[in-house]
Amino acid sequence: MLKPNTVKRRLAEGGESYGLFCSIPSPPLVEMIGCAGYDFVILDTEHSLVDPQQLENLIRAAEAVDLIPFVRVPEADPGAILQALDAGALGVVVPHVRCRADVDAAIRAARYAPEGMRSLNGGRVPGFGRIELTEYVRRANEETMVIAMIEDAEGVEELPSILAGGGVDLVLEGAADLSQSYGVAWQTRHPLVQEALARVHAECDAHRVPYCAIPRTPEDHERWRAAGVRTFVLGEERGLAARALRAHLDRHRENHD
Repeated sequence: MLKPNTVKRRLAEGGESYGLFCSIPSPPLVEMIGCAGYDFVILDTEHSLVDPQQLENLIRAAEAVDLIPFVRVPEADPGAILQALDAGALGVVVPHVRCRADVDAAIRAARYAPEGMRSLNGGRVPGFGRIELTEYVRRANEETMVIAMIEDAEGVEELPSILAGGGVDLVLEGAADLSQSYGVAWQTRHPLVQEALARVHAECDAHRVPYCAIPRTPEDHERWRAAGVRTFVLGEERGLAARALRAHLDRHRENHD
């Protein structure tokens, strides 16, 4: 059933929020992320094979531990936005936003009238009738976030017009794909990429739209905090798990040697 979006409230109040990408479609893993203390999780359906029933159960797992569930949907897929929100997501991460038309299409799919034209539905999010439906529509528009991922050179150039039209609740950086877009694939620390991220952050500040950074090191985190950023995605669970597994094995091998 629809719950208050504590991340959206924290953004409005200037508080900090920490999240993690989750690509393994495992409800216990989502619960672990919530129990570890993260504020939100971005369930990835862009790069992972997740069927609708799996997604609904992943969102249930997040709800069980007061973890705010967002879903990264495939590019330019209004049907995926509808499915994610009907499953209970409190926001959608829209990849490869390159122009205002991309945002307009996402808002149309994610919000009910008069802000958008999301298809009306009952089901689990209104609590199977526990929330009166006209009240649910109002509350859903208040709680649901549209999160734009800027990960193309075109998106950086068009960001002023992307943000000027309103409706974007958060901008998430995409340094990896940005690096490819600028011709320096996987060189996320290349000056071209770092300059682009700084431009995105400055434009967000100018339009009073929160910016979400993905720090790769503690130094990155402190630098973004000093610049006023308060929302962070601290990587992906696969990378964290792989590094932890390797480190665990290395420690035992070193002790044995």
